[in-house]
Amino acid sequence: MRPPYDALLRRLVALVERADPDRRVIVGITGPPGAGKSTLAQGLVDRLGAAPPGGLGPYAAQLLPMDGFHLADVQLERLGLADRKGAPETFDGDGYVALLRRVAEERDRTVYAPGFERALEQPVAAAIAIEPSARLVITEGNYLLLQQDPWPEVRSLLEEVWYVEVDDAVRVERLVERHVEFGKARESAREWVLRSDEANAAIVAKTRAASDLVVTMD
Repeated sequence: MRPPYDALLRRLVALVERADPDRRVIVGITGPPGAGKSTLAQGLVDRLGAAPPGGLGPYAAQLLPMDGFHLADVQLERLGLADRKGAPETFDGDGYVALLRRVAEERDRTVYAPGFERALEQPVAAAIAIEPSARLVITEGNYLLLQQDPWPEVRSLLEEVWYVEVDDAVRVERLVERHVEFGKARESAREWVLRSDEANAAIVAKTRAASDLVVTMD
């Protein structure tokens, strides 16, 4: 089933139109690893830029993935968390909250945010620029609805959070292929997915009921 882009775009535009003109709207997209969060978020931003409805303008929507707040491998090794990379405790959640707060409040300047380089499997400082023209920011990540600190502060900064889901068998195979693409041997990739990624998926699945909308992906 293709994501209902038209309906989702209308919903985003309505959120912006209802907001104070001086206020930036931040919408979150969450779901388990491999569900299609990044694909959906990028698709929405691309469509808003190509044919912006509601007079938003071509630069009024920008993407801000949570992945840039992965702890670097050197920190994971120091903390003994290298084999749990991707779990909630392997992110700088406080840093993510602080950045979202800046994005929400600082409309008169460019706000720089870290990105994530999959080829390196490492965060990259200031790789993303949220420009003053952005009235809508879409952020995506696994733990936007998690109830343990500091994640509830993330939810308080988001207008809505949408939960993305896909058939589990499809999701697992997609994750295996992703790890293989970026350098893991297939056997090692499958072991990592079934041990680490699926443990994280179980954590995320428990947050589904707290979402404002559930979106089913192919």
